Amino acid sequence: MSEQHQNLAIIGHVDHGKSTLVGRLLYETGSVPEHVIEQHREEAEEKGKGGFEFAYVMDNLAEERERGVTIDIAHQEFSTDEYDFTIVDCPGHRDFVKNMITGASQADNAVLVVAADDGVAPQTQEHVFLARTLGIDELIIGVNKMDIVDYKESTFDEVVDEVNQLLQQVQFNTDDASFIPISAFEGDNIAEPSDNTDWYDGETLLEALNDLPEPEPPTDASLRLPIQDVYTISGIGTVPVGRIETGVMNTGDDVVFQPSDVGGEVKTIEMHHEEVPKAEPGDNVGFNVRGIGKDDIRRGDVCGPADDPPKVAETFQAQIVVMQHPSVITAGYTPVFHAHTAQVACTIESIDKKMDPSSGEVAEENPDFIQSGDAAVVTIRPQKPLSIEPSSEIPELGSFAIRDMGQTIAAGKVLEVNEK
Repeated sequence: MSEQHQNLAIIGHVDHGKSTLVGRLLYETGSVPEHVIEQHREEAEEKGKGGFEFAYVMDNLAEERERGVTIDIAHQEFSTDEYDFTIVDCPGHRDFVKNMITGASQADNAVLVVAADDGVAPQTQEHVFLARTLGIDELIIGVNKMDIVDYKESTFDEVVDEVNQLLQQVQFNTDDASFIPISAFEGDNIAEPSDNTDWYDGETLLEALNDLPEPEPPTDASLRLPIQDVYTISGIGTVPVGRIETGVMNTGDDVVFQPSDVGGEVKTIEMHHEEVPKAEPGDNVGFNVRGIGKDDIRRGDVCGPADDPPKVAETFQAQIVVMQHPSVITAGYTPVFHAHTAQVACTIESIDKKMDPSSGEVAEENPDFIQSGDAAVVTIRPQKPLSIEPSSEIPELGSFAIRDMGQTIAAGKVLEVNEK
């Protein structure tokens, strides 16, 4: 097990082989129990699909998921020499977007899967745009299903050109993208270089993952800890629980909770049922603050230092991308915003400008409405107090998903906060 951890999003069009790739990665890194594979091997052979059982395992799971059978494959983990990876699995576009945005699974880097026989699909574009908006730094592009196109170098080159154009459109630095010809089904260039692509002399997928830059733990930033739950534990008292997004918490620190606007001194910090003197980004902690009662704070509050408290927005300006909305969005629309652990109804007070999603340039000032596919800068007024930060200062608390009618309507990031 390596010490370093990375959250990895696997993105791309649903039919381009994401499930099979996840399966292959788990299989090649020994992260899937042998008996699971055995079980499916027998089944696969009965159906005359012997060979790569694991693809079959994954396809089965994918089908079961589509039928609404919940299988907890949402967080799969595998390790390379350098990193422990958690796959932020993105089966359904909508769940993926919500998960990708609401902190708990903020991905550091992503693998974009593009099928060689199909090239860039509409969902590929949307995912790349989201990855760009949400601050994913490095993209590894797996040009998948090379076995279907007879491992032709010319087909690989065509897809690379197509994806590069797409990356340039959304201002993604193409120097931070690497392309690998793979077959998740056959295993080409995943763990071992493939004889089928003797024209390719770059890294395998696992080598590329191993070589990703280390995510910088945001320990220098101010403490920000969104509260997930608040418990009462006998002998200790009120214990808020959450994951530290940025900064460090030490016992003895003076902290404040916003927007509840109460504070006190940190008496104890617990992690994995053990008392610890301090905790850092990524740590899930329970802690006790002198003088804070169970009814003083709630889920969605953010804990920070008393001398640099979390911001509370009277209004905020944000850049959003509308992914799906049955009609148009106008000023006055009030959906639910999901930001870190908070869920607050917010009103879009004004649509300040419409952006060209492909260039990032301003396309129109003060448009009357925006609709699916549009990117815009908007001013938002929370209906009840909401703690949120500009993404330029604390990105971990600067992005959000907008949900309505049971689906993710839009994603966005905070540009500036006008405090109460």
